Amino acid sequence: MAESHRSGRNVALTAPERSAGSRHTRRTTLATIAASAGVSVATVSKVVNGRADVAAGTRAVVEELLRRHEYVPPSVRRAAGASTTVELLISGPFGVYSTQVIEGVVQAGAETGTSIVVGSLDDHRQPGFAPQGWARRLVGAGRAGVIVVTGALTGGHVTALALAGVPLVVIDPLNMPGAEVTSVGSTNFAGGMSATRHLLDLGHERIAYVGGPPSSGCNQARLHGYRAALENSGITSRPEYVANEDFAYDVGRRAGGRMLDLAARPTAIVGGCDTIAIGIMEAARVRGLRIPEDVSVTGFDDTELSTMTSPPLSVIRQPLREMGRVALKSVLQLAAGDALDSHHVELATELVVRGSTAPPPDL
Repeated sequence: MAESHRSGRNVALTAPERSAGSRHTRRTTLATIAASAGVSVATVSKVVNGRADVAAGTRAVVEELLRRHEYVPPSVRRAAGASTTVELLISGPFGVYSTQVIEGVVQAGAETGTSIVVGSLDDHRQPGFAPQGWARRLVGAGRAGVIVVTGALTGGHVTALALAGVPLVVIDPLNMPGAEVTSVGSTNFAGGMSATRHLLDLGHERIAYVGGPPSSGCNQARLHGYRAALENSGITSRPEYVANEDFAYDVGRRAGGRMLDLAARPTAIVGGCDTIAIGIMEAARVRGLRIPEDVSVTGFDDTELSTMTSPPLSVIRQPLREMGRVALKSVLQLAAGDALDSHHVELATELVVRGSTAPPPDL
């Protein structure tokens, strides 16, 4: 399913490479034109799209280079039937969360005639992941853009993609993206607040939170929402009731277990994702605690697993497939040089109440 990132020669073009005997014609990018003209990629994009806010002299130089390089915009290539391919990189294991995002990207790809190449993003061990070489390989492989799911790219990688003219969209980024990086996520703060508010409305006061990496932007937002809901009800968040490690089943089982072993154990726990919440449920089970009679648990995502637990899991639903669809459409717009309505899209979350939450046992 995954494709190697070693395809294509690592060559940055400054003039057209055409050969009657060659099998491949290397595609010129906006970055190629920008480097030759001594202007920014944004300026070249404005000329390509007929924008008026470019000086006449600069426009003439860029237009001459576009003709010399025989540049064809992505939108024209798609209209002419040329294939468009987008690289989708998944950080970590291909679990139920990433599977639903992939489904959304693939469905949108089928609708737009876009091929999707799915690969694995390993931030620390993947060979040959040096920024410039990686970006050039993507250009050599003819990628129209890149979508990264829950991964953490360095500033160097983001810059290399921009210089190579390869659009980037990130879904639920682990590190907070800069203003220049397009991101797609959900209303994580509102979701964390809604889950906690639901438990407060049931009568819980001893409410804990088990989440993902402390540096994760989506986890930070969910944690802040949890704390805001408590503070709005006059309850101070207790340090022993908060754990942030990773979005994993073992974290829920281990951190949830520590909290359930406290003398004043929480009567409800907000899980930062569905797999964490399922780990918490297992920690309760091995301690002989019933859900929801002894402890209530909520998840976040609404993956297929949430309906398979016993009892079914109350969750904050993220529109995972729609996030994938929006990400693909955004990267195609960027590839075509079109302006986006927003570079940071947050889709609405919603509370789904099932059987894992109930009033606390002392009521």
